[in-house]
Amino acid sequence: MIMRNTIRILLAVALGGILASPAPAQDLLGPSEPLPYEPVEGWLKPFAGEGFAFGGNSGVFVESPDRIFVLQRGETRLPDPVPDGFDGYAGSIGINTLREAERRTWQNCIYVVDSDGNVIEVWDQWDHLFEGSDGPGPHRIRISPHDPERRVWVVHESAHQIFVFSNDGSELLATLGEKNVPGDDETHLGGPQDVAFLPDGRVLVADGFINSRVIILDADLNYLDEFGRPGDGRGEFNVVHSLAVGPNGRIFVADRNNRRVQVFNQTTRAAVWYHPNIAPIAVWPGFGLPLDIIVNQYEVYVTDLSPVKIVKLDLNGNPLAQWELANDGPNAFIEMHSFAVDGEGNLYGADNQYGRLQKLVPKADANRALLIGQPFVEAEAGQ
Repeated sequence: MIMRNTIRILLAVALGGILASPAPAQDLLGPSEPLPYEPVEGWLKPFAGEGFAFGGNSGVFVESPDRIFVLQRGETRLPDPVPDGFDGYAGSIGINTLREAERRTWQNCIYVVDSDGNVIEVWDQWDHLFEGSDGPGPHRIRISPHDPERRVWVVHESAHQIFVFSNDGSELLATLGEKNVPGDDETHLGGPQDVAFLPDGRVLVADGFINSRVIILDADLNYLDEFGRPGDGRGEFNVVHSLAVGPNGRIFVADRNNRRVQVFNQTTRAAVWYHPNIAPIAVWPGFGLPLDIIVNQYEVYVTDLSPVKIVKLDLNGNPLAQWELANDGPNAFIEMHSFAVDGEGNLYGADNQYGRLQKLVPKADANRALLIGQPFVEAEAGQ
């Protein structure tokens, strides 16, 4: 069913979840430990024209240490004159790039930087795809580790679409969903949030702000199936905000407004009451507002709010540690909306409200075993 007349109300309710103060975590998420990283001061080099700054940095994906994809919700129009204290990003002069939507301009939404934070590519030829969005805009940027073509996926929450680009940005290869038309059928999306990839080519879509489902597509992007429904019970969702695939084919879901992570198993013996091939096997409560997930061979990392932090758990959901991030000063985060790591152990955190991406490097005395490892990649059958 197409939901043409309810979009404004639904988006207002959804946006309210991130702007409202999160409820305090009810369960202890592990001992608080010192962050084993330190920020690189002034790493990301501003490139906006006069009178503009970075917009909300909603997504980051590291293809290599020298090719880091950044997704931002346009650029931010600065006050004229620019107040004293401006340090290259809107948050340095008290502008919240998520809340102050009237300052948003749909320009330079996708760009690429090198390891020193220099802009090496700007995909402004695709800015027109984000114009006219009634909402915050694009949400995630991903590349499948199983795709030899390294196609770039951009999830456009507000227009209810997902775009697939060639790796060099020269071609738009596929578009999922209908622009500005939310729906819950096989060809429409309702506030999509994320994508994740299975080794056989199937794609998982977090269709999650308006809808409360995970869609399964085949390798040709045809609809196969879905799981999930609105609610707070087991296997139910209230904003499917992020997805990750871990060892043994397990699917990890940041069930954001239910303030928890859910884990699902792919199996031919799934519970009949839920889905023939997907079984909900664990619920991890106690988060403030879980935003993004990285799963590696042995651990799960979740960016969270209240306070802004990274939570480390084992694959069974046992909390191991939590690292609080700075909430004031020049290296502060309001949120780490998306995060990524490179092969050299560096961490990248995208702040959707301060309007910048930060690079954090391991401290000189950091125990390398404590660092966030590369995301898990399952080999294809027969390899």
